[in-house]
Amino acid sequence: MDFAKKKILITGHTGFKGSWLTLWLIKLGAKVVGYSLEPPTKPSLFEILNLKEKIVHIIGDIRDEEKLKNMFKKYKPEIVFHLAAQPLVRVSYKEPKLTYEINVMGTLNVLEAIREIKSVKVVIVVTSDKCYENKEWFYGYREDDPLGGYDPYSSSKACVELLISSYRNSFFNPENYGKTHQVALATVRAGNVIGGGDWQVDRLIPDCVKALSKGETIKIRNSNAIRPWQHVLEPLSGYLLLAQKMWKEPTKYCEAWNFGPFEKDLATVREVVEKVISLWGGGKYKIEKDTRFHEAGLLRLDISKAMMKLGWRPKWDLDTALERTVIWYKLFYGNEDMFIYSMKEIENYEKEKKVR
Repeated sequence: MDFAKKKILITGHTGFKGSWLTLWLIKLGAKVVGYSLEPPTKPSLFEILNLKEKIVHIIGDIRDEEKLKNMFKKYKPEIVFHLAAQPLVRVSYKEPKLTYEINVMGTLNVLEAIREIKSVKVVIVVTSDKCYENKEWFYGYREDDPLGGYDPYSSSKACVELLISSYRNSFFNPENYGKTHQVALATVRAGNVIGGGDWQVDRLIPDCVKALSKGETIKIRNSNAIRPWQHVLEPLSGYLLLAQKMWKEPTKYCEAWNFGPFEKDLATVREVVEKVISLWGGGKYKIEKDTRFHEAGLLRLDISKAMMKLGWRPKWDLDTALERTVIWYKLFYGNEDMFIYSMKEIENYEKEKKVR
């Protein structure tokens, strides 16, 4: 499948991952419609890349059912990437109701809008690796492992997975494809995504960059926590590949998919911070424990299903991902044209043939 000229809707396009996905689809020649709240941070990748001028840019809330449905009816997208969400664990403790309203009811509104039009053929809903019932085991969680969620954010993403499963069974069942509907529906679960252009609060790399760029000491909370770190282009490449396959074979891939790093690229928070400081050329950090909110100590993803059934695999190891990330921020602070550079970053990733 060629994305050129395809009408593609991205909800949450003004966020970090949404901006990178928007840029990539622009490069591929897609007709992108973005529906989202205003960019969540200052600065923001969306504004740095000036993406507003390159797509149909709509400011809207996925909780606004009427506006959302009218947008679907007007632009008639063929492919939907649903990324809009309240994405932060610590915010979910402070605003649990908001978190469920956006993540669960917002997703429900998107699904209901899709039911009312006939243009949509492929839907990919982005949830989270935190949707699993995390027992902090040493093996990676597989797509059929139990869902859970200690905190409201993680729980809300597990709820979204259950919601998607119900709608797939009830309204978008692959067995009824071509009879009662023409929608292929899947969910995707990524690891801890890093990359240039993220300034979100309570995320490790943005916290490091904000401190280092000002000559301040980096403050970290859970230094021994192990996470599946990966460059943002890794899961996005998986989403795009999955969309291609779902377009060609609509009944074959309607399920959940993990996109994460290889096991050897797992690392503790402390290890990542020390690597970033080294790449930056200097800096300091200190540990400030915050026990007010629960944070998992270990999280791993099993990506064998995506590797075997989709032919997808990570291209950049952790060292490469961190190097590319630090370079991006240094160029940004050096007033480089980040649209051109970010496009080249995608081109470099696409050309990477290395099999590890």
